[in-house]
Amino acid sequence: MNRDQLIEKLRRIEALFAGATTKGERIAAANAIERIQERLQKLQERDKPIEYKFTLADMWSRKLFIALLRRYGITPYRYRRQRYTTVMARIPASFVEETVWPEFKALDETLRSYLEEVTSRVITDGIYADNSEAEVREDREQKRLPQTV
Repeated sequence: MNRDQLIEKLRRIEALFAGATTKGERIAAANAIERIQERLQKLQERDKPIEYKFTLADMWSRKLFIALLRRYGITPYRYRRQRYTTVMARIPASFVEETVWPEFKALDETLRSYLEEVTSRVITDGIYADNSEAEVREDREQKRLPQTV
């Protein structure tokens, strides 16, 4: 998958979560964002925002999640001394459950797949052709590295 294919796939996922029904709507990603933002405004009227704490696995997922929140007009933050992978946000519960989290999961899976593919290709082409996992052996005495103080 190349960069343009990745971007197109991300746009299709976005259109799916925006409730697009025609092929033309899927192409017009900007319209999808507007529909989601309108849905969020309606939800905020009847479902008050609550503070959520999201703990993300790595910086790629964190960056993606923050970008997704900002696109919908939600301000991500974290408190002093919270881990870098923690993202806080005030969002209506139904919007998290129906839109933000499912869309993030789909986008994150696509991004991880792309990053895995690119990483494997770079390692295979630039370092060594065999990028398979290390073999698994039966337990034996393991040599320990000396500890430094």
